[in-house]
Amino acid sequence: MRPFFFTRLQYTSGNWDTDQRMPSNLLHSLVEYTTIPIDEKERIIPLSSNELFKSPFCYLSGHKLVEFSTQERDHFRRYVNNGGFVFVDDCNHDIDGLFAKSFELEMERTFGPGRLNKIPNNHPLYTCFFEFDGPPTTSFELNGWGDDLVHDYLKAVEVNGRIGVLYSNKDYGCEWDYDFRNKRWLVEDNTRFGVNIIKYALTV
Repeated sequence: MRPFFFTRLQYTSGNWDTDQRMPSNLLHSLVEYTTIPIDEKERIIPLSSNELFKSPFCYLSGHKLVEFSTQERDHFRRYVNNGGFVFVDDCNHDIDGLFAKSFELEMERTFGPGRLNKIPNNHPLYTCFFEFDGPPTTSFELNGWGDDLVHDYLKAVEVNGRIGVLYSNKDYGCEWDYDFRNKRWLVEDNTRFGVNIIKYALTV
């Protein structure tokens, strides 16, 4: 089995280089909880690059505008339609923010209207490794930042009954953006849901 590597997507609009400690934190969790072999170094790949198609899992985030170029849009669509998985996280955790509005519009341009939908809280994503009764709440939601709402759902673009794009307004990236050695201070490791996301991407 080839080592899993974490790919961050670089896109031309907005700001893509958020939550820089998060990938190593999630990779540490994969080592701690699973037998998945990993490559410890995060890869940053332009969405316009053909290297994208070698990635088993991609992460895209930001606070600002998301507006793909024609080539970026074509690559994103082809990657997802051919079985790729992209986890997209809104760092503003705000459904009325610029990232959320522009990303959801971009998904309409890329896949057509009505393709990005809420997924039920009994979706296999929530039980494929650890057991959750829906998307875990983040401290940013509880502290009333962003839109001052706790989002009790995630959204997805599904292809042939499988999630191809998982979209969160909950700001998991910031929630998991800390040195993995600090997990010992937590009552419960909050990166466990990240393990579910990666496990789902690799096995479903």
